Amino acid sequence: MAELEKVKKVVLAYSGGLDTSVIVKWLQDNYGCEVITFTADIGQGEELEPARKKARAMGVKQIFVEDLREEFVREFVFPMFRANALYEGEYLLGTSIARPLIAKHLVEVARRTGADAISHGATGKGNDQVRFELGAYALMPNVRVIAPWREWDLLSREKLLKYADKHGIPVDYKKRKGGAPYSMDANLLHISYEGGILENPAFEPEESMWRITVSPQKAPARPEHIELAYEKGDIVAINGKRLTPAKVLTELNRIGGRHGIGRLDLVENRYVGMKSRGCYETPGGTIMLRAHRAMESLTLDREVLALKDDLMPRYARMIYNGYWFSPERVLLQQLIDSSQHCVNGTVRLKLYKGTVLVTGRASKSDSLFDPLISTFDDDGGAYNQADAAGFIRLNALRLRIAANLKKKRR
Repeated sequence: MAELEKVKKVVLAYSGGLDTSVIVKWLQDNYGCEVITFTADIGQGEELEPARKKARAMGVKQIFVEDLREEFVREFVFPMFRANALYEGEYLLGTSIARPLIAKHLVEVARRTGADAISHGATGKGNDQVRFELGAYALMPNVRVIAPWREWDLLSREKLLKYADKHGIPVDYKKRKGGAPYSMDANLLHISYEGGILENPAFEPEESMWRITVSPQKAPARPEHIELAYEKGDIVAINGKRLTPAKVLTELNRIGGRHGIGRLDLVENRYVGMKSRGCYETPGGTIMLRAHRAMESLTLDREVLALKDDLMPRYARMIYNGYWFSPERVLLQQLIDSSQHCVNGTVRLKLYKGTVLVTGRASKSDSLFDPLISTFDDDGGAYNQADAAGFIRLNALRLRIAANLKKKRR
């Protein structure tokens, strides 16, 4: 217990739910320390005032609730989408990209309050423990991290409920009755669903599980056309109306959700080594990825695009595995951001029953598309087609050498 007594103040990433409410009391009892709560509004769509009231009722004196929606999209989501990041070819990293932001503010609150430890409610099986802690150590190297799920024996919902009852911790009625048959995590970029009945990879979730997207079958029978304006790789306006980053994503979620866009059912590889099945809704992000690639197709050099595509899977793994603040991610981000100075213009999209179709793209200042050279009609000598013969013969040289060698060996 000598080690436990060293902790005087701990900042807890607090949601107000069952797990983190139990953690407040558990930290108070087992570490005998002052607990400070930090709750981030990153667009999870829930009223956060109840979390403040619950923390106060549990004796927490320092309570921090911060609106981080604009910072989340501007400093984390937008930079990630400049890279067209997809984990394992499909996942848009909605949970992964939120964790470094929370870790950053946990550390800031710890510094402000003189706390010597931070705590979180991530389990010892998942990715989030890695993301929170790598982020915290990168920003506050000597911080103490307390992860109750790796220490306590409250390893089931029933045990958590008994602990809550024993200590008078208020529990939401739905949670007591079992609530949803899976766990959810929401922010402005997505909603994720995992655990419970979804742990059977063959199980098809009920339609009622999805929260922000309609079924594609029930989406409007007529397509909707939208136009996105880009400046340096980021969306700055929708249909001619300039919006802040968070409002851009909010509006794209609304529009995309109405058309059944952005559902994903995935078995992925967690960083800790096991496979995990998750279902995701990312309507705005799905639109953003398609539109950004369309904008880049017009404004980026062929080899720059190829280099970005080569680097993207590695960049996505850095984010998924929790290395947002690592020197390699920062270095790679500088390269990606440098490529975006010419990604300016507009993209038109058609949204229809779960699909996103690019119908046009334009850039007044940065388009590399030269109609005179690309045309199949008479180009007036802008391109000499006879040049292609030498180009092809030079590129075929190694193939011809190899073929002649095979011929001699016969």
